[in-house]
Amino acid sequence: MSLQTDSNSSATTMPRFEGDAKRYLRGLGGLTAFLIVWWIGAMMTQPSYLVPGPVASVRAFVDLFATSTAIVAPVLGSEMVLPTGLAHLAETLFHYVPGLLLGAGCGISLGLAMGWNGALDDWFRPLVRVLRPIPPLAWVVFAIVWFGIHHTGAAFIVFVGAFWINFYGAYGGVEGVSSDLTDAASTLGVERDLSMLKLVALPSAAPQVLTGFRTSIGRCWMIVVGAELFGAPGVGYEIINASNNLAMATSVAYMFLISLAFLCMDVGFRLVERSVLAWR
Repeated sequence: MSLQTDSNSSATTMPRFEGDAKRYLRGLGGLTAFLIVWWIGAMMTQPSYLVPGPVASVRAFVDLFATSTAIVAPVLGSEMVLPTGLAHLAETLFHYVPGLLLGAGCGISLGLAMGWNGALDDWFRPLVRVLRPIPPLAWVVFAIVWFGIHHTGAAFIVFVGAFWINFYGAYGGVEGVSSDLTDAASTLGVERDLSMLKLVALPSAAPQVLTGFRTSIGRCWMIVVGAELFGAPGVGYEIINASNNLAMATSVAYMFLISLAFLCMDVGFRLVERSVLAWR
């Protein structure tokens, strides 16, 4: 009996392993093809510094950690000396993280409230439709006037971007709660509106809420680079500064740094998401 169980277990494991191996090989093939096209394009471009090749870009990435830079942590006011690449990444995180978390918190809260409460939705829906089409970077001039050219102004831009992404994730999740679930909960004795929201609506909307937050993690990395164009310190500012000096390989190196930072955050959040949604 145990031999049969072991054979069935291995039979189900092997196809899954083979499928994962095929996916990884395809991904490696796509990455290799991209590197080849990139290398050929760099070889054909003159002057060569306009399109740095993969080798030059990797060298520039390594150079980011060959020197050290001192930065000042906001609020605390303490000075830190870090490798140059990590120092500028930390400067970006000083406004990326607060903007992302505050924007997500406010967006999810308002989205849940409007999606669940029809009267509140009626009050705020016209305002949402007016403000939603405005791109986050359109607020740059107001960020400069209100907060100045520093972390607070850049955090405000990230806040705007994170707010809308998470708002619609939460709003759509609660609005899409099945009436069958609420009817079943009512039958089982859940009568209070807040209890229904907590016990039924939130668990049902959780996948969409978490998807919205995960989307905002990536989108806000795009937004933060634009937010730093007006002079706020960070990786985005270094990309522009390097390109102004025609150090294009350095610009690409900082792009690599952003990609690695996003990859680490995305993998970490996916692990959290799997844990939270283990009931599915």
